[in-house]
Amino acid sequence: MDKGKTSKDKLHHKDGKKISRRAMLTGMAGAAGTILVQTAAGQVNQTNPTQAAQEVPDDPTKVQGLWPSERGTRSPFEQPNRQVRNLTSSRTPHQDLFGTITPSDLHYERHHAGVPSINPERYELLIHGMVERPMTFSLADLKRFPAVSRICFLECSGSQQPSSGEHSTPQDIAGLMSQSEWTGVKLSTLFREVGVKPEATWFLAEGSDAAMLSRSIPVRKAWGDAMIAYAQNGEAVRPENGYPARLLLPGWEGNASVKWLRRIELSDRPFMTREETSKYSEPLKDGTIRQFSFVMDASSLITYPAYPVTLEKGWVEIRGLAWSGRGVISRVEVSTDGGQTWGTAELQAPILPKAHTRFRYLWPWDGNKTEIMSRSFDETGYRQPTATELIESRGTAATPYHLNAITAWKIDQSGQVTYRSEQWE
Repeated sequence: MDKGKTSKDKLHHKDGKKISRRAMLTGMAGAAGTILVQTAAGQVNQTNPTQAAQEVPDDPTKVQGLWPSERGTRSPFEQPNRQVRNLTSSRTPHQDLFGTITPSDLHYERHHAGVPSINPERYELLIHGMVERPMTFSLADLKRFPAVSRICFLECSGSQQPSSGEHSTPQDIAGLMSQSEWTGVKLSTLFREVGVKPEATWFLAEGSDAAMLSRSIPVRKAWGDAMIAYAQNGEAVRPENGYPARLLLPGWEGNASVKWLRRIELSDRPFMTREETSKYSEPLKDGTIRQFSFVMDASSLITYPAYPVTLEKGWVEIRGLAWSGRGVISRVEVSTDGGQTWGTAELQAPILPKAHTRFRYLWPWDGNKTEIMSRSFDETGYRQPTATELIESRGTAATPYHLNAITAWKIDQSGQVTYRSEQWE
């Protein structure tokens, strides 16, 4: 062995000749058309992934691959991105995803005053008001309680935009909706710890962002499936999704699942905050206002084929997502003739309550102009409505919230797929 060299610095060709690690890395870079950088820790990182996607070896079996790294990356050929809008939100690219779990870095975000930077060592959650023992919990305190995990969707009440233009993608239509496995502590556990008084029927959840977003929540939800989540998909909750801890209310509108949670106050009445009076309330056709419409009703969305896909004549598997804040999706129906007839789609396991369910429907497209759409049913018997039915029940749509009408995709004779926009009048 050469003086000053370790066994890790020498590798071998198949013919037994020794080659230095540095020389091998240089050769790999040239053969693969990528740039490889050796870090001080001896690890190899790939830079310029766009170039890597364009210049790859004809035969990958002839080129040594990259060494293990501290953090994994996507293939340079796979580059799904959120869609940023108005500096307050970014949308999940449903058309690019598979299964039901949204990668954490693609989970939608929505905030009112930017993402706060919070030191987890200084984080505290205060629970006070109509309780026997007001208490403050650190992040370490929360993690000492028995942990629970559940898979559920989270959707902004303003997610679905059926009036989008014909060149809209699934990301445009319902991008403020995602699904994760959430881990944390049951809110009921903390409520028992502080001794919530029997007469307490509401609690205020307040965030640590600059907007200090706050919502009034019925205590019955806390005794049900509410939780304080500090982990998402096996890692700490991402900053834009509430790090270091957030409220999670499965099946309810996302705005109520207050992020960066810092305070819970118990009371015998709602607090009537800005976010439940001037915002997140829906005018009805009789002139009244619907408030505290927490539950996200059953809905569905075809994610393939969708704009900008162009179909070829023959068999097509129509795929999409269905979900309901009331429980399990019991059935999804698909129409390939503009709603004249409906067929039952196949539901893809797992089928979980208050969670996204994948559906599939095999269809032989004959090359004629048509429209395809889906509608979901949940275990309560609720059926996803048409836009006409939704307008009839609420009147002229003067609100962007809780719009779960059936959506449709137009297919012309060339196979071009575009979105059929609803007219909310």
